[in-house]
Amino acid sequence: MPESVSKPHRVVVIGTGAVGATTAYTLLLRNRMSELVFIDANKDLALGEALDMNHGLPFVGGVKLWAGDYSDCKDADIIIIAAGSNQRPGETRIDLLNRNAAIFDDIIKSITKYNNHGILLIATNPVDILSYVSWKKSGWPANRVIGSGTLLDSARFRYLIGKHKEIDPRSIHAHIIGEHGDSELPVWSLANVAGAEIDFEQAEREDIFNSTKNAAYEIINAKGSTSYAIALALDRIVAAILQNEHAVLNVSSLLDDYHGISDVYLGVPSIVGREGIREKLQIPLNAQEEELLRASAQKLKDQIAQLNI
Repeated sequence: MPESVSKPHRVVVIGTGAVGATTAYTLLLRNRMSELVFIDANKDLALGEALDMNHGLPFVGGVKLWAGDYSDCKDADIIIIAAGSNQRPGETRIDLLNRNAAIFDDIIKSITKYNNHGILLIATNPVDILSYVSWKKSGWPANRVIGSGTLLDSARFRYLIGKHKEIDPRSIHAHIIGEHGDSELPVWSLANVAGAEIDFEQAEREDIFNSTKNAAYEIINAKGSTSYAIALALDRIVAAILQNEHAVLNVSSLLDDYHGISDVYLGVPSIVGREGIREKLQIPLNAQEEELLRASAQKLKDQIAQLNI
């Protein structure tokens, strides 16, 4: 059974740009923790976000929040990393790799100087590779280094299926797995509503998946960045951890002989609770899905190899 949040819990958000600030605000509104800390290389930005949210405490209450520094990671239960360069219009997530890997080197060193017991939750893209980088550089057990993975992609997928079928997306059971990016894949073989197979023509399936895969690009081209849905996805992961839900979420996890894939982070259904990732669920895939998942893994491994970590 989920545990109530009965003892002080501290969440640190590193990076107070669109994703970090929106995530912090979502956590505040949902009263996920008792202490919330903002850290940013731009100290004025972190201070401004903290002040702005503090002024709303008379309406929500219950949370102590402030702009701090890496020493505040000492007592953190969860450290969310949303810092890094933004994805630019026309740029793929992988194009961000070299710039953000260098940024993460400094961030992880600063965190582990003060904390060796918390959970790292990575949101910065390319999230699967940066989750792997964070795991390697932190030296922490892989179960305590989690990427947001394909949780948002799966939500987009469910939303679009529900829109086509005129069914509440919360009643749609469907997965996007693999890279959070261009090589992700839909698991159509398991998609269902109340156990009933979801029937689509091939052209409809392709349209739904392409809209899912390209959603971030569409949003970035329209308004410059994504923020709301990823904040809700991160909030969902935080809730699963702090309330020890053992919820099944498609987060980015370190794989070990998952359909023959090892030593790479990919988004797969994983059991998430207070200890982080308890287990990866090896869902059945058809031959085509398995081939696509392995191709996704190999793509990321090739990118990781260039980092020499």
